[in-house]
Amino acid sequence: MIHVIAIITAKNGQRAELLDAFAQIIPLVHAEQGCIEYQPVIDADDGGPMQSLVGIDSFVVIEKWESMDALKAHAASSHMVQYGESAGHMVADRTIHVLSQAV
Repeated sequence: MIHVIAIITAKNGQRAELLDAFAQIIPLVHAEQGCIEYQPVIDADDGGPMQSLVGIDSFVVIEKWESMDALKAHAASSHMVQYGESAGHMVADRTIHVLSQAV
C-alpha cells in the first residue's frame, strides 16, 4: 500500500474556494482503480499543546492507494489534470509526501 500526505496551501483567503473545487473531484478519485482513501482535512479545533497547525490557508489530503501504479495513474488522470488547470491559480504552495509502510 502507498500512503500520500499532501499539504496544500491556498493563496491568502482562498482556502474555501479551493476546497470547493477540490470537492468536485473527490467522487471521481474515489472511483479510480486502486483508490482506498482520499480525503481533505483541516486543523481540528482545540487540539491542545500537542497540535501543530497547518494554518487557515492550508489543508491536508490523506490518501491511500493499492500500489504505486495506481497512484501514478491517478496523477495522470484527466480529472486531476483538469483540476490543476482550473484551480491551480489558487494554490500558493504544495508539498506531497509519498510513503510506504516501514514495518
